[in-house]
Amino acid sequence: MIRARLVVAATLLSTAVGAGAALAQVQAPEMHPILAGKKFTPPIKGEALVEYMQPTTKAQPGKNIVTTSIKVRNASLAPIARLQVAETWYDKGGAIVAGGRGSVNGLLQPGEIQTITIETPYNPKMSSNNWNFTHANGTVKLAKVKALDEKAAPPAASEAPAK
Repeated sequence: MIRARLVVAATLLSTAVGAGAALAQVQAPEMHPILAGKKFTPPIKGEALVEYMQPTTKAQPGKNIVTTSIKVRNASLAPIARLQVAETWYDKGGAIVAGGRGSVNGLLQPGEIQTITIETPYNPKMSSNNWNFTHANGTVKLAKVKALDEKAAPPAASEAPAK
């Protein structure tokens, strides 16, 4: 009985060692870096400079939703990660009655222009509102402009040190 157990154990052990040696000979596929040969600028940390146009707010008829659209441009020298705008609505007495949030998914590249849309449930007490801009890695310094030109370079580009 003991001899049979030893034979079974020896057989299992030799099979496992042989299988391990066979599997060790399989080569893994060759790995290539995703960013090889590409320039990557990390997102800005701390305060980012964003230019924006006067937001437009419209009630959506039949939907009980107020939509605010804000056109923004990254005026910083590095990309901005996950730019967000929180909109808060107040009644005539200054109490908060509604709010919504919109964002740019991914990175907003230097000089890139995007439109952020915020949808807020309609409340008949809505009187005034404000916007709070933030991003994934810090705060936002705002510069209100009358128009955003697609071809114009960001003003912060002139502040870049010469190489």
